Amino acid sequence: MSIARVNTFSFSGIEAMPVEVQVQIASGIPAFLVVGLPDKAVGEARERVRAALTAMGLSLPPKRVLINLAPADLLKEGSHFDLPIALAVLAAMGIIPLEDAASYAALGELSLDGRLNPVAGVLPAAIGASARDLGLICPASQGGEAAWAGRIEVLAAPDLLSLVNHFRGTQVLSPPEPSGIAVPASAPCMSQVRGMESAKRALEIAAAGGHNLLFIGPPGAGKSMLAARLPGLLPDLSPREALEVSMVHSVAGMLDGGRLVQRPPFREPHHSASQAALAGGGNRAKPGEVSLAHRGVLFLDELPEFPRAALEALRQPLESGYTTVARAAAHVTYPARFQLIAAMNPCRCGHLADPARECGRAPRCGEDYQNKISGPLLDRIDLTVEVQPVPPSELSRAPPGETSARVAARVLRARQMQVARSDDGSTNAQADPFEMQIEPDGRALAEQAAERLRLSARGFTRSLRVARTIADLAQSEAVRRIHVAEALSYRARTYVRI
Repeated sequence: MSIARVNTFSFSGIEAMPVEVQVQIASGIPAFLVVGLPDKAVGEARERVRAALTAMGLSLPPKRVLINLAPADLLKEGSHFDLPIALAVLAAMGIIPLEDAASYAALGELSLDGRLNPVAGVLPAAIGASARDLGLICPASQGGEAAWAGRIEVLAAPDLLSLVNHFRGTQVLSPPEPSGIAVPASAPCMSQVRGMESAKRALEIAAAGGHNLLFIGPPGAGKSMLAARLPGLLPDLSPREALEVSMVHSVAGMLDGGRLVQRPPFREPHHSASQAALAGGGNRAKPGEVSLAHRGVLFLDELPEFPRAALEALRQPLESGYTTVARAAAHVTYPARFQLIAAMNPCRCGHLADPARECGRAPRCGEDYQNKISGPLLDRIDLTVEVQPVPPSELSRAPPGETSARVAARVLRARQMQVARSDDGSTNAQADPFEMQIEPDGRALAEQAAERLRLSARGFTRSLRVARTIADLAQSEAVRRIHVAEALSYRARTYVRI
């Protein structure tokens, strides 16, 4: 009695875990059993496979059909198990060769008429199949995504019947070409921003070093407008980073048309987002906004309006660069090396310290509102800038500012200096301050300021990193006293005071 085998994958974060689908057809009471810790979607594959075979003019034999998903102690989640189960059943029935079925990994969801629907995780599955010298079978709409894995045989089929015909030699499925590069959304230009020179300078520093940034100011001052222009200042992702980001988006089912993501992602969730939406979680431990913003920007507008638990969940990813979703069955880890850009009003009404529109509950209103942001979270923000409204006369008469292209050119030069210094191409936001070339008077100023301002060790380290970025923008090999002084001017103490 032969056992048919087809390979597939389960996903733990962006890692593709190999799973072998084993099918045995034996004498006994007719049954279609799926074992191996399947979830609800995998258990329902029985009916989809049965309907797809019926649409092809086939039927299951009146025997005991047993499907085992090995290893049996690994939780199997998702509808992508439909296709490997169907192929293994067809191989066990002798309709397709056993040897051919075993040389591929497969994933795809079956329609009742046998068509293959797209599923999440094709790109990491293709990379996992390539590492194991296997081919990959996937839906036709995702063939271009799988082709990014490189030297791997990809069978991208529109339906189950075309796969059967391919294996039986009556039809040839052409190998797909890579889907291309995703077209980024156009970012507004910095030249449209009039005035606000200190805020624009802070935005440039944040872009050059990958630093976290907080804008504080009254409503309508231009905080969100500035943040929206940050994507236009950032350089393209490196090939390694682009593949890493695309794998996260593939697992989340958000890789549009299978096109590789080359620009840093920009995520701006609403302030009603839950902790699971931000940090990841849910029934299937999906990646959250911190992972979807990996190698890019996470913009949180109206920062104090986010749930306290959701904001506190950002503290660990901001330090470690990854987030772990702990569940009873498993721990799922996603990359989360993102740049946090946040904006907030100084108080609930937004007009604290404004003599023309004085807050009626000042200063208590501002203290209560700002205290929603914990000290440990604020300590992880490298630059804090007060954004003041631009007077209407200046707004209408001021000349246009620098274009995003000119600022982006300076940012790129600074990033190139950082890449040349680091072994892994990381930005200054992860640099080791003890390896920085800092002039003695600059280091002395940093030490004195840290004591006077009562900066934590983290705050001291992050201030030196910002100073290194300011020096890079000035094309200076050494960090000078003037660079340290500017970096310290952006440093907020335990709580923000306006």
